[in-house]
Amino acid sequence: MTETVLNLKDVALTLQGNAGPVQILHGITLDVNRGESIGLVGPSGSGKSSLLMVMGGLERATGGTVRALGRDLTAMDEDQLARFRRDHMGVVFQSFHLIPTMTALENVATPLELAGHRDAFERAEAELQAVGLGHRAGHYPSQLSGGEQQRVALARAAAPRPQILLADEPTGNLDGATGEAIVDLLFGLRDRHGATLVLVTHSPGLAARCDRVVTLADGRVAPAQEARAAE
Repeated sequence: MTETVLNLKDVALTLQGNAGPVQILHGITLDVNRGESIGLVGPSGSGKSSLLMVMGGLERATGGTVRALGRDLTAMDEDQLARFRRDHMGVVFQSFHLIPTMTALENVATPLELAGHRDAFERAEAELQAVGLGHRAGHYPSQLSGGEQQRVALARAAAPRPQILLADEPTGNLDGATGEAIVDLLFGLRDRHGATLVLVTHSPGLAARCDRVVTLADGRVAPAQEARAAE
């Protein structure tokens, strides 16, 4: 029986702009199943990244409900949301968001330590090995290339073994060859941990690697554009 991991119903998002309120998302309803990979595509400004942020509880929906793993994110306070993300989600951004004063190993291990994992450094070392950076574990972000920094960010997202993996343009700051390698690693981590993946991308080729492609236009799901990726 298929299990729904993410359930969005009539989700709206309105943000305050310089000229007044701006409605970003308009009544989005979407289900994502366990183990599924979803590619979110659409033109710039269509609401892709905002929708991903709402899915992760990083932006609070102003209407509708967002449920993840059966929990209502819209009913949680900020502390509850932070704990839920820590325990169940991994998030990868276009910008790497590494702590510059920490080594690659410390960047991966610190969130695990904060979550109370006694094997934080052992697990961090294993994840760095998995992304091909075991030999760079002692290096600081400034000593790493952009591709290497994104590998560290992937290792950090995967280390807690999340059930949900959210990625927002993870190849956006990388050249083509490096981006391809990062995508291979991202899907490899998804497969290794059995996570559900939601991926925001401008790349049709990358979206086509997902099980399903969902197109956004003007803050709405375009029904005619939602389709199963190539069988």
